[in-house]
Amino acid sequence: QKQEEESKGSFYSKLDMTHRKKTEAPETKRIAAALLCVMLIWVIAGGGSEYELGSLAYWYEGPSIALIYKASRDQTVVPVVPIGKITSDVSVFEEYGETLKGAGEIVWQYNKKIIDAIYDLIPAVKLQIAMYEQFGLPGLYAFQQTVDYSKEKGLVVIGDVKRGDIGSTSAAYAVAHLGKVQIGSKRLFVFHEDFATVNPYFGIDGIKPFIDVCKEEKKGIFVLVKTSNPSSGDFQDQIIEGKPLYEKVGEEVAKWGDYYMSNSYSYIGAVVGATYPEMGRVLRSIMPKAYLLVPGYGAQGARGKDLAPFFDRDGLGAIINSSRGIIGAYQQEKYSCFGEHNFEDASRQAVIDMREDIKSIIG
Repeated sequence: QKQEEESKGSFYSKLDMTHRKKTEAPETKRIAAALLCVMLIWVIAGGGSEYELGSLAYWYEGPSIALIYKASRDQTVVPVVPIGKITSDVSVFEEYGETLKGAGEIVWQYNKKIIDAIYDLIPAVKLQIAMYEQFGLPGLYAFQQTVDYSKEKGLVVIGDVKRGDIGSTSAAYAVAHLGKVQIGSKRLFVFHEDFATVNPYFGIDGIKPFIDVCKEEKKGIFVLVKTSNPSSGDFQDQIIEGKPLYEKVGEEVAKWGDYYMSNSYSYIGAVVGATYPEMGRVLRSIMPKAYLLVPGYGAQGARGKDLAPFFDRDGLGAIINSSRGIIGAYQQEKYSCFGEHNFEDASRQAVIDMREDIKSIIG
């Protein structure tokens, strides 16, 4: 019960951090070559009559991140995550050897330093679980550490897990990432993200267990609708009864969202790639009350000018995701002046630049 109360208090309370200063990360030895993905999220929240999930805002005039009841047009948000290739870090491998445990520790240290550098600019982090799973149990431990630390910093956590199955299996996935598992007389959170990405291929049989858990825990999901990868059209663009499949999935997301609504936006959002702006325009009209999680900015080619179709007519409701462009910013020529040893400062500058780019198209 104490764990549940602490969780709700940290998640639903307004985080008044207007004058918060950047926290210095504990000194860690240089991680020689880590290629991690950080996502930068830009959210412009809709309205509401209470503090609610998904209503996030960043105030430009000061480093303030807040869960708020209503966001106006000029309030925005931004975020963080991993996808990684780890080589060697002398201090860690001296302690753990060239082991899975050593690799997991490097991932965690790298994540922490990035989060410490940019948490005052962002509202949320998105963790791609496969990049942790490849390191086995130590990798999953790094995943859990990153989730917990992000919450300590007042960030919302999106688990990019892309789960999909039916019945009790789908329910188990939902419990693992968003809900509580029953152990004897206690019900305990497991990974405890705030959102999870979900594959809709099983239809409502795969989605409803997630919706049930979301309703109970006041959490949310993002359903894959039109993904940003080049081959997404192999299936998603197929014409079914006169419409592309992605439109039919979008229609179902809108129906599911009506079942699980906040006052303005649904807790059932959709993943729609920034690389397909015209399709995004259509899907925004089909899902007017869904948050759109929009990957593809940066490394995949999309820029601020491509993003307008994903926002609603009030300039709200889109969450723009950048990964490699943020956490690997020091490798780009534009940020090479920071050097490898100041990789986190390069990431911070990349966050600032992305925010300005997106701000230019929404006013």
